[in-house]
Amino acid sequence: MYICAKYPHYFLFTTVQDSLTLLRTLSVRKVINYLLLILTYHISKWSGKPRHAGMPASIGFEPTTSCNLRCPECPSGMRSFTRPTGMLKLDYFEHLIDEVHKDLIYLILYFQGEPYLNPDFLKMASYASKKGIYTATSTNAHYLTDDNARKTVESGLSRVIISIDGTTQETYSAYRVGGNLEKVLEGTRNLVKWKKQLNSPTPVILFQFLVVKPNEHQIEEVKALGKEIGVDKVVLKTAQVYEYEQGNELIPMLDQYSRYRLNPLTGKYEIKNALLNHCWKLWQGAEVTWDGKVLPCCFDKDAQWEMGQVGALTFKQIWRGEKYREFRSQVLKGRDQIDICRNCTEGTKVWG
Repeated sequence: MYICAKYPHYFLFTTVQDSLTLLRTLSVRKVINYLLLILTYHISKWSGKPRHAGMPASIGFEPTTSCNLRCPECPSGMRSFTRPTGMLKLDYFEHLIDEVHKDLIYLILYFQGEPYLNPDFLKMASYASKKGIYTATSTNAHYLTDDNARKTVESGLSRVIISIDGTTQETYSAYRVGGNLEKVLEGTRNLVKWKKQLNSPTPVILFQFLVVKPNEHQIEEVKALGKEIGVDKVVLKTAQVYEYEQGNELIPMLDQYSRYRLNPLTGKYEIKNALLNHCWKLWQGAEVTWDGKVLPCCFDKDAQWEMGQVGALTFKQIWRGEKYREFRSQVLKGRDQIDICRNCTEGTKVWG
């Protein structure tokens, strides 16, 4: 399983204060750039030919591919990458942020792995925040010690997504293998406490609940738990599974939380997405691995569709390059012909 929860909801905000945090990062240049992205995206949809202007409004940057958990089918958890495992260097990160920050609205410091394992993670968050970027991350919360929670609030991170896939240890560890639910709850409480003590509007704290068959009976319980602890929002997240055609033990019984449906004519499961030949992600955002590979999408977890290498080229050269143009063109012609697109539901979420 690979979870891509980020890009469809980059600009969906949970509270008035969260919206104000974003608005403070905007500039005339960023707004004009974003409008150019929207305009050229729709022109490309209508014409069937890639037209593109502007720099990315959002980027996902990978602090590390390492992870402390062993979640089944997750490439970090199963140590199944074919690409190298490593840690993003602070100076490398700062170099790219210096290049793109004037147009960048949203930065998520997460792709694969557990961000807090990188010792410079919070320095990266602080650097980007000071550059006027809305910053977010996703964590399993096992490293949100009292000290790290305080530093997280002080870093200026705009949003922290905490993965909590069960309200009991038994259910939680069914997927989060090697995880400890009490550590997750303790870390969340630490973050809520320091946010209050420092009288900080950030980060907005989200519980993200991946709805799968083993835990779907706990949806109301996780909502109540989030309210009790004081998180800002509980997000119910649907799951992507690779082996779905013959059914899968993770596909929930509740249809609204499933990305798949059973076709009565074939007796096989199929993806609900119509896979139309366009993709907003390719016009407005990108992913960057810990070692600087620029990827078109967070579904490309093993970096099979590298658009270029930061350092060998500038980010702008990659973003405007022939590989990107060809990839956008290919999606406009036949999205279902690209492997990372065929099981894509654009990170479908159900907001609780």
